Amino acid sequence: MRLSRRALLAAATATASLPTASPASAARRRRTGFENLAASHYAQLSDQRTGIVTNPTGITRDVRHIVDVMHADPRVKLTAVFGPEHGFRGTAQAGGSEGRYDDPATGLPVYDTYLKSGQALADIFTASGVDTVVFDIQDVGARFYTYIWTLYDCMEAARLAGKRFVVLDRPNPVTGRAALGPVLHREFATFVGRQPISQAHGMTVAELARLFNGEFLRAPVELDTVLMTGWRRSEWYDASGLPWVPPSPNMPTPDTALVYSGTCLFEGTNLSEGRGTTRPFELLGAEGVDGRWAAAVGELGLPGAHFREAYFAPTFSKFQGKTIGGVQIHVHDRDAYDPVRAGIALLVTARKVWSGFAWRPDNWIDKLTGSTLVRTMIDAGADTDEVAAGWERELAAFRRVRGEYLVYR
Repeated sequence: MRLSRRALLAAATATASLPTASPASAARRRRTGFENLAASHYAQLSDQRTGIVTNPTGITRDVRHIVDVMHADPRVKLTAVFGPEHGFRGTAQAGGSEGRYDDPATGLPVYDTYLKSGQALADIFTASGVDTVVFDIQDVGARFYTYIWTLYDCMEAARLAGKRFVVLDRPNPVTGRAALGPVLHREFATFVGRQPISQAHGMTVAELARLFNGEFLRAPVELDTVLMTGWRRSEWYDASGLPWVPPSPNMPTPDTALVYSGTCLFEGTNLSEGRGTTRPFELLGAEGVDGRWAAAVGELGLPGAHFREAYFAPTFSKFQGKTIGGVQIHVHDRDAYDPVRAGIALLVTARKVWSGFAWRPDNWIDKLTGSTLVRTMIDAGADTDEVAAGWERELAAFRRVRGEYLVYR
């Protein structure tokens, strides 16, 4: 068979773009919790009226939504869907949800869980008539990403309503190697942090569910976790072979997740965290910021990343329609990059080089970091190392507790 020059070039380009993998890695088949549930013929849901908490990330490898798959399977009694922030089908922006409606594709009732907890959420589970609540949402590894607290609230509500709770596991896209950053103080608990875990937790949702059940719920819920197979703690999302579906509108790629646990802290300042651009949380800036910021953070020699002077005009959120200056983070060695430490370094240097720097008036930074420590130390002139030293004792204590609930190597 003869191939045209165009076909030969296309084949060469496709081959060159494939990620390399060791023979052992290539041979090791990875399965999500849902894949293992389906392979068991849905044994954990046998004869159970089932409702599922999910969003657009609840997909199969061929990008079918698991609600559509389960609804079409006679072995599953799927009777309800529960939508989190942004909604079950993902139509709402940050801080929004889809409300109560019947899903046009399946006819299933969709209940809104966003900002509901305790008895109010338990009443929704009771009204739905389900026996078992299933959770399957892709997390991104940061304490302030609200889906893990949707998990926590739903576990507590299921306990109150007397329902079983089943968690279908998915990879932590930024690996499960380490817990990083400050630990939440309970007096700062909000929906961006209900319980004292570290800013980057380094766990999967099934591991978090076990931690929540063992350490934080008022009493344990009847919990079943359907684990992944083939996943290792050191693996990044691209090793999973799974397509990436944005878990929320401003989490477009796994690259976003890589920096998010540090740069989301800029939500607590008057600088843009890059919302309204194509690289949210990688682009940071404000009016009046110039190249001195990129130079200052670059001089710190933070491992794994370069910091480029950048100018951009957000299409929504802070500085909408205005051209502003700042930095873009370019991670070149993700194994060496520490996102939380980088986030602190960016805050420290921004405050030094830009006279307009200010915290949000409501001290939202304290809710994001989990205490007053980061804000007060930076205001006092502390450098990155000094700020990080301030949380080490609490982080070490959390790491010991966390270690009891890790289930993957």
